[in-house]
Amino acid sequence: MTTGSSSTSRPASADGGSISTFKGQERALRADRLGTTGLLLSVLAATAPLMVVAGVMPTTFGVMGVVGQPLLFVVLGVVLALFSFGYAEMSRHVHNAGAFYAYISRGLGGTAGAAAAAVALVAYSALQFGIYGIFGFEVSGLFATYLDVQMAWWIPALAAVLVVGALGWLKIDVNARLLGILLLIEVALVVVFDAAAVADPSKEGLSLHAFDPGTLTGAGVGTALCFCLAAFTGFEQAPVYAEETSRPHVLVPRVMFLAIGFVAVFFAISSWALTVAAGPSQIVPAAQKQSADLLFWLTESLLGHTFTDVLHVLFVTGMFAALLSFHNVVARYAFAMGREGLLPAAFGRTTGASGAPGTGSLLQSAVSAVIVVAFAVADDKPNGDPTAPVLHLFTWFGSVGALGVTVLMVAASASVIVFFARRGSARAQAWRLVTSAVAGLALLVIAGYTVKDFDVLVGTGPDSALGWLLPAIIGVALVLGLAQGLLLRSRKPQAHARIGLGNEAFQLERAAESTA
Repeated sequence: MTTGSSSTSRPASADGGSISTFKGQERALRADRLGTTGLLLSVLAATAPLMVVAGVMPTTFGVMGVVGQPLLFVVLGVVLALFSFGYAEMSRHVHNAGAFYAYISRGLGGTAGAAAAAVALVAYSALQFGIYGIFGFEVSGLFATYLDVQMAWWIPALAAVLVVGALGWLKIDVNARLLGILLLIEVALVVVFDAAAVADPSKEGLSLHAFDPGTLTGAGVGTALCFCLAAFTGFEQAPVYAEETSRPHVLVPRVMFLAIGFVAVFFAISSWALTVAAGPSQIVPAAQKQSADLLFWLTESLLGHTFTDVLHVLFVTGMFAALLSFHNVVARYAFAMGREGLLPAAFGRTTGASGAPGTGSLLQSAVSAVIVVAFAVADDKPNGDPTAPVLHLFTWFGSVGALGVTVLMVAASASVIVFFARRGSARAQAWRLVTSAVAGLALLVIAGYTVKDFDVLVGTGPDSALGWLLPAIIGVALVLGLAQGLLLRSRKPQAHARIGLGNEAFQLERAAESTA
């Protein structure tokens, strides 16, 4: 059953009863919570600028050996802008906290939407799980360095789970203000480094060699694209908050393009600044030697010890901002899925005066705690590498999450084309359909490289089973989601018809009741 028929059928609850048995305010997120600034800051916080500059960029330089990383950010910015022309236009027609899966449902049908919902829930959760690992590792390092206190990484990680879970129950505008403050501080510090690098470059001077297309050669370019694409994760989350904005048809597209533009320019300049500070000919060997300490090693010489200490602390707060941003997104996906029968109905209700999706927040906190504890147990080996479990938590889950988001963007590109074609708008939207097709093909190639080179992404050998077991997590989520969609279509066709409709289903229900 397609969404074309679902919009005309009478919505029903997941158990076959009428949705109107629930209070409207419990089944919809509170509107008018976010404006352009609040939405933009909430979205950009997930990109974790300092984590990308200090973590993703050195890995791309050192492991993949790609000097032209700044050019990769420009190329990916163009690809994602092409993707967003259709995605943003569709956001004018679909306002649902389910975002990706709601869009995919409207274009490819409810069964595909159920599969996308499962993939989104797993992918964004995985991204958050990974950050908990590196967050705990860095905080324990700060305690050891500045307070001479030895602390297991999982202690601050679990503490972060509790604090993030508590903040997830607050009003989204409160979270947006906190995210905004942390984000602006991160950006300011990176800009200071960029300026210092330009003012005092290496002996090779202000070289633009990193923007030379000739630097994008070799086997590592495909894998580098996967890494750099993960740095953009966040811009596509804008539609998740559509129900909580005053003018979603205006604000959501605006924020998406602002986010893509900012991320592409900011990361291209910052990665170029790294090559300027170290020298284009020396950036790869320096990254291989310094690894995740590359940025701090450079700031130590350019800006001094005090600035580097502050940078270490803000590196941690930036990761916390990303944790909270991903938590908010996952909680809203769970809310949308509960509201439409893909999760138990309890997940589809808001909580108290805050209007937050409390049950989804609790679920995310509980699963996060279980994951952290599981890796903490794996850490309890007297002769093992104490950093291995926490670093595995970061690289494994981060790569799984990035793959899942890429797959969702490919499906969303196809959905945009089908959605407007079925509405008879193919001619009017022709150029957007073309950009969606081009972006979808480019993202499909990147997804293929991600699966092919997954052993490189997660740092395992080519013979390791993890090279296919980890990406299989996304495959399993996809299959389970498809199975759930098919089951709903055969047993509860009315519930299946509502997949992707979100709050529109309740508006239709109330309109039908008022005219009855």
